[in-house]
Amino acid sequence: MYRIGKEEIDEVAKVIESKVLFRVNDGNKEVERFEKELARIVGVKYALCVTGGTAALTCALAGMGIGPGDEVIVPAYTFMATVLAVASVGAIPVLGEIDETMTLDPKDVERKMTKNVRAVIPVNMVGFACDMDSFLDMKEKYGIRILEDACQADGGSYKGRRFGSIGDAGAFSFNDFKIISAGEGGALLTNDRSIYERALIYHDGGAAFRPYSGELTEKIFMGTQYRVSEVTGAILRIQLQRLDGILSDLRRIKKQILTSIANSGNLRITPSNDPEGDCSTTVSLTFDTSAEARTFASHPGIKAWLPIDSGKHVYSNWTPLLSGDLAHHRALDPLCLKENSNLRKEYSADMCPKTTDILSRTVYISLHCDWDEDRVNELIASIREAASII
Repeated sequence: MYRIGKEEIDEVAKVIESKVLFRVNDGNKEVERFEKELARIVGVKYALCVTGGTAALTCALAGMGIGPGDEVIVPAYTFMATVLAVASVGAIPVLGEIDETMTLDPKDVERKMTKNVRAVIPVNMVGFACDMDSFLDMKEKYGIRILEDACQADGGSYKGRRFGSIGDAGAFSFNDFKIISAGEGGALLTNDRSIYERALIYHDGGAAFRPYSGELTEKIFMGTQYRVSEVTGAILRIQLQRLDGILSDLRRIKKQILTSIANSGNLRITPSNDPEGDCSTTVSLTFDTSAEARTFASHPGIKAWLPIDSGKHVYSNWTPLLSGDLAHHRALDPLCLKENSNLRKEYSADMCPKTTDILSRTVYISLHCDWDEDRVNELIASIREAASII
């Protein structure tokens, strides 16, 4: 979490004092107001606040009608939630390589495209922009759905369009490690009324009894429970007001750092699909070898890290996927469903060597929006020192 304070406390106090914490009410409407404000800022017609980024991805896939018999291409570098969401709706995840932008490689996706692929999920890892032009071209060419996983990139953009507004749907996360946060939370974003209605139904098992049920054009089916409370809505409304300020300060700091180290001959700044739209939570540097990356990262003044060491974000550590345990019951496991019998279901720790190679040669330096000039200059000096010993 970057910034939180008295304003959030005051808004939560109002909700508690009202004694109306359930989001379906005739009073506070904190969640509903947040959804409308988020939709406006992102530039979409509809936003649905849910319990987390995983829920947002799952609801989006359900909204798109993805299920058994379908393959969904996801990057081999992401949090396992991206794969979990695919499995949750009964579909089969197909792993795609990343390229040096640290995002899903469109060329590898093209190579892995088959008639069974119904959707692709590009992921904006640590706020980096995906090559959305290429994925939109594939959408037109193959008739697939594009779901933007912007769970690590709230508020970022690609060529002037906010993440989450470019594909068929997008997903944000608001857990404790994200750009804005309520501890937990997420949101689905879309311009597609059908996707929105189906996601709305899926996220609330009581949809048939809600006041909005009579306005739905999609048939109501049994969903689950991904609703949030008015307390979450109250926090997120204030956090949303902080979003652009956080991004502005992060971008200013990152630009200063990159400009200052641009002429350091031993350093190569990781390429970006859109430097201006990058959330700037992270400086990323690419090296020729893993040894060089680790030597650089070990410099004490930088506090750098290698994404290969993040564990949970690297496909080779997704034990449930590699062991074939995609559900709590075999009869519900997508790998066991007859509709998926002819789909690609083989996974191994060495199946995406390009991804592991890139992750092993890349160094991340995490930034904070509240760093002062002295802290930034100290970091720049440390980066230069580390570069000189490679």
